[in-house]
Formats: sequence, C-alpha cells, structure tokens
Amino acid sequence: MNLRKYISVIGCCAVLSASAVNDGYTNQDVWSAYEGFNKTFLDSKKYIYKTDTSFPEAVDRWKGAAAIWCQPMYWDMSMNAYRLACKQGDKKRKKEFKELSRKIFEGNKAQYAGFNFHDNNENTGWFIYDDIQWWTITLARAYQLFGDDEYLKLSEASFSRVWYGSEKVGDTGSYDPKKGGMFWQWQPIQHPKPNDSDRDGKMACINFPTVVAAMTLYNSVPKNRKPSADKIPLYQTREQYLAKAKEIYDWGVENLFDKQTGRIADSRHGQHEPAWKTHVYNQATFIGASVLLYKATGDKKYLDNAILATDYTVKDMSAEHGVLPFESGIEQGIYTAIFSQYIAMLVYDCGQQQYVPFLKKTIATGWNNRDKTRNICGGEYTKKLSGNEVIDSYSASGIPALMLLFPAN
Repeated sequence: MNLRKYISVIGCCAVLSASAVNDGYTNQDVWSAYEGFNKTFLDSKKYIYKTDTSFPEAVDRWKGAAAIWCQPMYWDMSMNAYRLACKQGDKKRKKEFKELSRKIFEGNKAQYAGFNFHDNNENTGWFIYDDIQWWTITLARAYQLFGDDEYLKLSEASFSRVWYGSEKVGDTGSYDPKKGGMFWQWQPIQHPKPNDSDRDGKMACINFPTVVAAMTLYNSVPKNRKPSADKIPLYQTREQYLAKAKEIYDWGVENLFDKQTGRIADSRHGQHEPAWKTHVYNQATFIGASVLLYKATGDKKYLDNAILATDYTVKDMSAEHGVLPFESGIEQGIYTAIFSQYIAMLVYDCGQQQYVPFLKKTIATGWNNRDKTRNICGGEYTKKLSGNEVIDSYSASGIPALMLLFPAN
C-alpha cells in the first residue's frame, strides 16, 4: 500500500471511530442489543415473543405471550435487522435474519388462529380493530421486502376485515360511513344508539394506522387492478386505497390533530372535546401517515404536518430528559419501537436529518443504562436497569428497534 492510500485508510478509520464515540454506541452494539433482546424474550420453540422475563415461555395471552398487537412490531425488528445486514454486506446475518423473519411469521400464524381474522376469541384470536390493523401494516411491509404473495393476501384480508366487518362475528366494521373516521371496538356496540353513541370512541390508534395500512397497500398492489366484485370486497385498487387513506387522514386532522402545536389526541367520542392525552405511538402513526401521503401526492401540507407532529414529540413530550419519554402502563413500552419505524421514514425518505441527534441521544442514554449481563434495556432510558429486575419485552424493545434503524455512523 502506498503512503497516500495508507493515510487515507487511517483517516477514514479515525472518522468512523470518532463518530461511533460521538454516537455513544457502535455498530457491534447494535447487534449485541438485538441479540440480547431475542435471547431474552423470543420463545425459541414457538417463535413468538414473551411478555416479560418472569415467563419461561410464551403460552398464550394469559400465560406469557406478548400482546397480539405488539408481535408485529417485533417482526418489523427482524426485517429491519435483515435490511441492515444487507446494507453492511453481512451475508451470515442476512441469511440468519431472513430465516428468523420467516420463523416469526410462521410462529405467529400458528399462535393466532392461522391469521383467520374472523376468529374473535380473546386468547389467541382477534377482538379489537386496531389489533388487526397493526398486522395489516407489517404483513404489507413483509410483502414489499420479500415478495411472498401470502403476506399480501393476508394483509388485504385483514384490511377488508377491519373496514367492512365480519358476517361471522356480526360486526359492521370499524369505518363509520355516516360521520367518518374509524371506531376502535367492534360495531355495532349493543346499547340504545349503536354506531353513533357518544360512548363509542374513535381512537387515534385505529385511525392513523388505517391510513398507514391503506398507503402501504397502495404501494404494494398492481397498478391496473380491477375492483373486487365480492359483496364484501376482499381487496382494493390502488386508487381505492389512496381514497380511503385520504378520507380517514382528513377526518383525523379535523378531529384528532392540534394544528397549532402538532399534538395528537388519544381519541374522540361523538362530538365531545377530543381527549388530548398524548402518546408517542399516536404521534408516530400520524407522522407515518403524513409521510406516506406526501410521497404519494407531493402535497407539502402532509410533510408540514409530519414535521409539526415530530417537533411536538421531540421538543414538548421529550422535554424533561431530552430523550423519548416512557409510559408505564400495560404494553405502553412498545411506543418507542413504533416511533422508530415512522421517524425513520421522515428522516430517510424526506431528508429531515435534524432529528438524528435527538434519536442518537435517546439510543446512547438507554444503551448506557442497560443491564450489561443480559444486554437488554429498560423503558426509562435515564435509569439504570439492574441485573435481577423483571422487564417486559415492550419496554425492552425501544432501544434495539431504534438502533436497527439508526446504527452508528
């Protein structure tokens, strides 16, 4: 090697080393975090994830299996690991995580009624609209990544189930054709005024995931498709998915979005004031819905909304410690993992790099406070996790999910 090339290589290594130090973690840490997460929480016999470290296996909802709606976020993580391995040219990990992704799909299919979205038992079936719609999104993403037609077929079946309801179950679907928006619970709810009672909530956690689902399918299905001739359409054309996404997004903006601050309400019941309790995952899906519509239409209002909602999350919701906040309720630790998916779209697809330092500070803070024996993180990123502490998979998912999408430079 001549002197000039030698100096160039040394300089490059120095830059890489310095950026890893500045990030507070290295690319090897990324893999250590994900491997620690899987070793601790993945039931390696069933390939679904456990609720927390107190359970030796994931039997069912009542005995150690993580919530049905959170399992797709863990599948997303495996796909992001596969993508990262591809980018790094790591053939061994690429093969490993492609196989893991398929095993997670098969494990969940076996656990959750073979993805029969008309099975509404409350243990291993489907009983809330948003539980299904989260799967719609991840199944469509899996189709985009791996091209397996089974993923697309199931994704479209789940979208149809949510939108139109089920003759078998007896519900009329999440969509409200009279007043717009998406209901959270099976409709009609049996009380004096089904479908439009003030008690029937339209939550952000079904409305904006519906937009994301519709737009992800819009980007997945053939362009010259003919409309479904079935009584309950089993699929949509691209134009129909786009129209549905725009309609629900517009309803959400009018009913759940504070246009001055960028905060997203948790829900709205009838014409009452929205419940303005904010949650990171609702901010996240609004950001994702906005980005997907911006990319499809080029209309800058969508990008402006995404930035406003992100700024609120970063500057207001995260103000106390300068990192993503933690909510200690049941399953709420998953919120960071969900946020990671959609902030990555805003950063990478829309060039909004201004959020990267905040994200890397969150990662470094959480990673530095990990349990170094198990290589797992807690959900309160500013607090050290002890080696004997019981930790749930929801809370532990946030940092590795972020790391897989925002590795060291």
